[in-house]
Amino acid sequence: MKNILFKIPISTILITAILISCNKDLNRLPANSVFTDSVYSSAAGYKLQLANVYAGYVLTGSNGPGSSDIAGVDAGTSDFIRCLWNVQELSTDEAVCAWGDPGVPDFHNMSWTSSDPILIGLYSRSIYQITLCNDYIAHCASSILQSKGITGTNATNVGIYNAEARFLRAYQYSILMDEFANPPFATETTPVGPLSFPKQISRANLFSYVTSELIACSSSLPLPRQNEYGRADQAAAWALLARLYLNAGVYTGTTKYDSAIIYANKVISAGYGLHPTYANLFKADNNLNNPEIILAIPYDGINTQTYGGTTFLVNSACANSTYTAGSPGYAMSSTNYGVPSGGWAGNRSTANLPSLFPTPDTTVDKRGIFLNTTGVTKTITNISTFNQGVPVVKFSNLTSTGAIAEPNAGGTFCSTDFPLFRLAEQYLIYAEATLRGGAGGNTTTALSYINLLRQRAYGNNSGNFSSIALSDIINERGRELYWECFRRTDLIRYNQFTTGNYLWPWKGGVSSGTAVDGHYNIYPIPVTDLQANSNLTQNPGY
Repeated sequence: MKNILFKIPISTILITAILISCNKDLNRLPANSVFTDSVYSSAAGYKLQLANVYAGYVLTGSNGPGSSDIAGVDAGTSDFIRCLWNVQELSTDEAVCAWGDPGVPDFHNMSWTSSDPILIGLYSRSIYQITLCNDYIAHCASSILQSKGITGTNATNVGIYNAEARFLRAYQYSILMDEFANPPFATETTPVGPLSFPKQISRANLFSYVTSELIACSSSLPLPRQNEYGRADQAAAWALLARLYLNAGVYTGTTKYDSAIIYANKVISAGYGLHPTYANLFKADNNLNNPEIILAIPYDGINTQTYGGTTFLVNSACANSTYTAGSPGYAMSSTNYGVPSGGWAGNRSTANLPSLFPTPDTTVDKRGIFLNTTGVTKTITNISTFNQGVPVVKFSNLTSTGAIAEPNAGGTFCSTDFPLFRLAEQYLIYAEATLRGGAGGNTTTALSYINLLRQRAYGNNSGNFSSIALSDIINERGRELYWECFRRTDLIRYNQFTTGNYLWPWKGGVSSGTAVDGHYNIYPIPVTDLQANSNLTQNPGY
């Protein structure tokens, strides 16, 4: 069983849950108490409540799988990683989904609207998490700690917890900034009330806020690799800063590649290393002996059951017992993914993803974890037909020894952790920022970092580059980071997401792919929040 902060059942934390309604209260980010004051009576209580803040990134509700802490939003469309994956991957060349559920086909067709339930779910989840963080941070004020007699070492520990909550809030604001650009904005000091609605913040101003918050809180976070597993440390803050500075040109119109290099360097110098086996980064024991992951969302088949997270990633990529041993497509059977009672027959890739691994790389580059099985075609003539498209086996509920993870309640729930930040991304950030002219970068060093990734992939230096260009970087990001919620952001940064510069099957709802209007580079503010909060203005084009 994993030693994770939030494996404690939420029901033991004695909270008074807040239910945020999509059609009425979503626009309110309260600075007043969300949880009973008794939770904050001691330093131990503060740690328990911090567990609940973290748990909101893992679970959809406090009553087990299928429950939702966000009123009016179905649990299936309120899980953080499930929603983030859908908006970052289904809208790109890396994934298509066979399901016809409301909103799902719209992502690959690039025809989403402000009423899309998945967009509402991601927006609501991020707002909910910010709400929890605001409440927690408000209770960490020194005057409140003194009034409760929390001093000395206990106060120091609460200061660390406070820094973690600030990091988590900044992270969620970074998601809103990337996806929705101009969300409502509130902190722990924002006035609230029946007639008080948070104002909208511009993308550029939100970028300034998030980066300044990360810089400010990082000094109070534990040193790299010194916090409990699944909790943020200084390296997590630096990694997010490097990621944001790489995209600064998109968010603000002003590039900050120098800063991206500075913070990528901080992470690279912090004692992390590449995991020797790429495939094991995405298996059920990826929490063990893993020098590469900087911060992960931990999942446990017993303590953190959810129909989102890696349970979603694994089950949606395989089929149930419809595929029996010896039948065409058997390799896609859920048993081979470590979920013998699962298999939801949904997600796979377009042909463009495996095409990043050209012959002979298809068999030599070990990052291309796809199935080549009888009965499955690369060509997709009908998106709703599951065995059309390339099966992806990157995430599984098997351990590095090939065994199904235990415990595995019901044969469906997964214990594979989702990496939010890992060292490989920082190598790629350094290389790209350097090639884009960032001061402080060295092209020889950048090349060496890319070749470290390729040496792991090939097992030797036979795949090494002798030189690299920006086109090599985005292709290498595709090979290294596919299905990890990066692709949409990367394609936008390279001006390939909505334009005709790069096409993939069914982009824009056309089998051969087509360009779409540029307003689709930003998702719409959900109509439910626009109707409730007169301070909000819809993003252009919606």
